[in-house]
Amino acid sequence: MRVLEIDHPLVAHKLSVLRNRATHSSVFRQLADELVTLLAYEATRNVAVAPVQIETPVTTMTGTRLTNPKPMVVPILRAGLGMLDGLTRLLPTAEVGFLGMVRNDETLEVTTYANRLPDDLSGRQCFVLDPMLATGHTLIASCEYLHERGAKDITCVTLLCAPEGLKALEEQLDPAIDLTVVTAAIDEKLDEKGYIVPGLGDAGDRLFGVVD
Repeated sequence: MRVLEIDHPLVAHKLSVLRNRATHSSVFRQLADELVTLLAYEATRNVAVAPVQIETPVTTMTGTRLTNPKPMVVPILRAGLGMLDGLTRLLPTAEVGFLGMVRNDETLEVTTYANRLPDDLSGRQCFVLDPMLATGHTLIASCEYLHERGAKDITCVTLLCAPEGLKALEEQLDPAIDLTVVTAAIDEKLDEKGYIVPGLGDAGDRLFGVVD
């Protein structure tokens, strides 16, 4: 497993505004989108490419193109939807699948309630979108789900990580899964309710509003 914490002043600035409890939902959505695009630049650094012959107005040359099969972008419902445009802006030809996973606030265990993914992901590079890597349970379940279907390698793009979640990935994730985590920041800890501290609150609620 590789962990890449992006050290960039624009990332730090936008993340600070996201953390501010006074930031309105509309501004939160816009900045989350912009922040994901910055993270996506690094997350796609190893996207699969191949040489291609092209003709410029002056001469012919060998260029670069994305290869098949196309990358698969997998937002984790619902909060991951707020990150989708930010990544597909850089990978407009990628295909999009969805995983619905929910964490029990008492047990912190994760269950899957929705799946819109191909049964066969053989050779696919998958980009999982989930704003918060807290306990790590959701990402572990997501990675195992994708790996069982043949995903080649998996990159998780997240706004924040907790050390406990990264430790859980190291200890519990199948070593056969080739995982890269790209994040804007690794925070201090989890609180007793499993929230990241200092964090930014519940990302889904701040993106879309509270649903009772």
